[in-house]
Amino acid sequence: MATEHFSTRFQDLDTWPSLDVLSAFLEGQLSAVAAVRPALPAIASAAEEAVPRLRRGGRLVYAGAGTSGRIGVQDGTELPPTFNWPDDRIVYLIAGGEGAIMQAVENAEDSVEDGIAGIRDNKIGPDDVVIGVAASGRTPFTIAALKEAAARGAQTIGISNNPDTPLLDVCSHPILADTGEEVVAGSTRMKAGTAQKVILNLLSTLIMVRMDRVYRGLMVNMRATNAKLRRRSEIMVMQITDCDEATATDAILEAGGDLKTAVLIAMGASPAEAQAALERHDGNLRKALADLPKTS
Repeated sequence: MATEHFSTRFQDLDTWPSLDVLSAFLEGQLSAVAAVRPALPAIASAAEEAVPRLRRGGRLVYAGAGTSGRIGVQDGTELPPTFNWPDDRIVYLIAGGEGAIMQAVENAEDSVEDGIAGIRDNKIGPDDVVIGVAASGRTPFTIAALKEAAARGAQTIGISNNPDTPLLDVCSHPILADTGEEVVAGSTRMKAGTAQKVILNLLSTLIMVRMDRVYRGLMVNMRATNAKLRRRSEIMVMQITDCDEATATDAILEAGGDLKTAVLIAMGASPAEAQAALERHDGNLRKALADLPKTS
C-alpha cells in the first residue's frame, strides 16, 4: 500500500529546520487536495444516486475506523446545523463504538462481526446511503459494513487512498484519492486524512445542494441557533428579496424562524401561502418563488 511506504526523501526529517519540515508537510497537504480532482466524476455520480434515496426518507451512514471514522463523524455532525438535516437520519458506525471517537480502541478495526452487526442493528435498507472510509482500503470492519449494506440494497460508497483495494471492489460507488506515501510514513491522518475530508465535504455538500437546501449559494435551511446565525438569517432574507431589515426581521418571526418561508413572506406571501408553495415544490425555494402570484 502506497500510504504505508517509507520515503527516503524524508528519512532525515527530524534533523531538518522546523520551517523545512513544515514546508514538506504543506507540500503533502497540497498534493492531497490535488489528488481529489480525478475523483470528481465519481463523487458527482455517488451524490446523484444518493438524492432520490434520501428524498424517500433514507439515512446517511458513515462507517470507518480510527482517523477515517472520526473524519466521517466530523462531516456528518456539521449537516444538521448547516443544512437542517435531521439528526435521526445520520448513523455513525465507528469501529470500537462511540468511545473510539475520542480514544483509540485497539483491534476494533479488525472485527468483521462488528461491521456486519452495525448494519443489521440499524436496519439499513434500500433507501439508505452508506459511506465507508478507509485509507488503506483494507479495513475489515468497514469492508464488512459495506458488503452487508449492499446485500440489503443500500447504496454503498467507498473512499480509499490506495488503488485496487477490497473496499473499492465491494461498493457500488468507489472513490479513489491516490495520495501516495506520507511524509511521516504510515501517518494517514496527514495526506490521506486531508483527501478524505475534502471528498466528504464535496460529497455531502453536493447532496445538500441537490436536496434544495442551498439557494443562490446561501444556506437557506440553516438552523439559526445563536445571535450570529440569527443575524445571518436576516441578512440572507434581505439579500434574496431586496427588502429592508425590519421587513426581514418581521418575516422571520412570522415564519417561526424558517428561512425559506420567511423569504416568501418578505416577497408578499402569507405564511400559509408560503408553506403551501414550498410543499408543492418539495422545499425548492427557487421554484416556490417562481410560483408566487405576480403583483403589479
